[in-house]
Order: sequence, then structure tokens, then C-alpha cells
Amino acid sequence: MSVTRLAPKREIFGWSMFDFANQAYTLLIITVIYGDLFTRVIVADGPDYRMGNLLWSIALAISYMMVVVANPLCGAVMDYSASRKGFLFASYLLTIVSTAMLYWVEPGWIWPAMLLVIISNFAYSIGEGFIASFLTDLGPRKALGWISGLGWSLGYIGGLVATAFALFFLGEVSAENYQTIRWVGPFAAVFFLLAAIPTFAWLQERGQKRTPPPGSTLVKMGWQRLKGTWAAIHHFGDLRLLLISVFFAMAGVYIIIAFSFIYGAQVIRWDENVRVLMFVIVQITAAIGAVGFGFLQSKIGARVTYIVTLILWLVAILAIWQTPLLTELCQTWFGVNWQAQYVFLFAGLLAGLSLGSSQSAGRALVGVLTPQGKAAEFFGFWSMASKLAAVFGMLGLGLMQWAFGLADAIVFCLLLFVLAIISVIPINEQRGSDAADSWRE
Repeated sequence: MSVTRLAPKREIFGWSMFDFANQAYTLLIITVIYGDLFTRVIVADGPDYRMGNLLWSIALAISYMMVVVANPLCGAVMDYSASRKGFLFASYLLTIVSTAMLYWVEPGWIWPAMLLVIISNFAYSIGEGFIASFLTDLGPRKALGWISGLGWSLGYIGGLVATAFALFFLGEVSAENYQTIRWVGPFAAVFFLLAAIPTFAWLQERGQKRTPPPGSTLVKMGWQRLKGTWAAIHHFGDLRLLLISVFFAMAGVYIIIAFSFIYGAQVIRWDENVRVLMFVIVQITAAIGAVGFGFLQSKIGARVTYIVTLILWLVAILAIWQTPLLTELCQTWFGVNWQAQYVFLFAGLLAGLSLGSSQSAGRALVGVLTPQGKAAEFFGFWSMASKLAAVFGMLGLGLMQWAFGLADAIVFCLLLFVLAIISVIPINEQRGSDAADSWRE
């Protein structure tokens, strides 16, 4: 049985600060500002922005596919050479530089914008897998839920801080405000640069550093490790089921991350103050959901917690899709004259709780099922499943909104979360944990 001790508090905090830092990228660039800027100002194919939405989907899908190809091999190399921290630092620098360069993109420069988004999102996304691989070093399996939840919670607090400053100083997303809003790239880059310093100062590299034998290379050794794991994949049946569930769940999550604020602007047609309020609600509820469900996991288990978060997602997607109907029902039942944009805030509250809790619980459950000495490799598989899901989700949603419009295409997410629940039901957490403990290379 794994007897990993709880790491020093300073190291756990340093690990969590990477989540705090990188949320500036995912929120400012992918979710709140630059995605909207790309579709409505850089591509500007109004009134329905279907081409802009499709090109945005394609750019994200390409970047995620690059992660799918690279992450498992990188993970195997990192485990073999005990070089996770170096790989993490490289992804961190690439994210910062490519994000800062978004400043030089002008309206109409579609291909340069797509290229920089592809590079920066690849670097950010592969870094997610790299930082996650340290999770199993930070404590025993029973503690992984609250440690993962702490990271996600700090992440959403970091996103709230970064985006609040950006919205206050940079203003609205519009062509008229382009000379100011273009600073979102450098702002996100500098925030990430500074906020992640505790990670590299306090996070420890563990594992036995090995060098390839004569005539071999690190890449060859990484491939050998991957082949060995694949040959013994039957030993990790519960992890295999979890990765299938993660694929479907994260396809839905990435759709919401990439399109929720685009949905609000194009379908709900919210005012600027409602957009800001939605952002605050999602960040706060996501932080609460991450840390709350993280502690709940130690009581009811990682698998049950993960299933509960997926059910919560079903309710949230239904609320998003049926916001007009909910608005009519509120007006009929309660005699209030609420606008749809305000009812949409309720859907955002549910989505926020689901967002933080499901990602934290899924990451922690991977940690529970991961053997010692293979953390980077197994979290590479987790990242591969997540990013392959993102490709599937982005292209699926992009094509569906092209054909049917964004308002109805969002129902695609319902099917994804139903499949995620069905996939995780057969998992036996104790059996999977025992398989991880008994693994020997």
C-alpha cells in the first residue's frame, strides 16, 4: 500500500500556485476576452459569427491534438529522467512568450491570431499535465482530493483576480476599444510569469534520475516505457474506464470553457455588467465547488464524488439550454419581469459548481489509480484523454453550431455527460488502488 507522506505545506502551496497562475491564461484568452475578441472583432463575420466560431474551434482543436501526440511520450521521458520540473518550466516560458505576442495581432489578421492561439494553448495545456504529475508526490491517496481541490480553488481565485483587473483596466470587447483590449495578451503573460514563481521556488523534483544506456536516447527509453505500459494495460482496467469517462466529460467541459461567454454574447445577448457578474459568479462557485468536493472526497470516495459532479453538470447544461423557457416560467409562476440574461446567471452558478468540482475530482481519481514512479506517464494519459476530448468537443460543437446555430448546438453537451456517467459506473476504486500498489516494472 502507498505510504506517501504529506508534503510540507509550503510545497503544496507552491504546487497549487501554478493553478492560480495559469488560470489567467485560460480565462482571459480562452474563455472571457480573447475568444470573444477573435470571433467578433478579428474575424468579424456578424451577425451570427459562425465562421469566427468555427475558426476558433479549429485553432483550439489543433492545439489540443498537439498535446494528445506529445504528452504521453513527454510523461514517460520525465518519469525516466526525473525531469518534470524542467519540462514544466519550458511549457511555462512558451505560454508566456506566445501569449504576450497576441498584442501585435490586428483586426483581420486571422491566421497570425490562430497561430499564436495554437502555440500558446498547446504550451498551457501540456503544462496542465506536467503540473498534475506532481500531485501523487504531495500526500497519501486519501489526501489527494483536498490537495487537488485546493489547487483548483486557488486557480479560480487567481482567475477572478486576473480577470477583474483586466476588465477594469481594459474595458469592453469591441472594435472601438481594440487599442486598449489588445493588451489582454501581455497582461495574461505577466500575471502567469509572476504568480508561478512560488511553484518553481518550492516544488521538489522527486524520483531517480537515469540516463539512457549507450546507444539509446531519452526518446527511445520513453517509447519503451510506453510500450511496456500498453502491453500491461489490462492491469489498469479501472484507470482505462476512467480515461474513457474523462474523455466524454472533458469534451463537454472544454465546450463550456471555450463557448460559454461567446454563448452569452451571441445567444443571450447580455449586457456588459451581466457579463462581468457572470464571470464573478462562476469563479466563486467554481472555487467553492473545487475545495468543497475535494474535502467531500475523503468522506465518500473519489469515484462517488466524481459521479455526483457529473450529474451536477447535466443540470447545469439543461439550465443553459433552456434559459428562455426558465425565463418564461419565472415570469408566469412568480409574476416577475426578469430578462433572460439574469436567469442565465443561475445557469452560470450551477456551471461554476460543476466546473471546479468535476475537474478536481477527476484529477484526484487519476492520482488514486496511479502507481508510484509512473505519475508523469499516467497523468500524460489523463492529459491525452482530456485534450483528445477537447478536439472532439471543439470540432463537434463548431460543426453543429455551423449547421444549427449555437443556441441548439449546446445540447450536444448533454449527451457527452451522460456517456461520462455510464463509463465511470463500473469502476471499483479499491480494486484500482490495489492494482496501482501492486504494480512493479
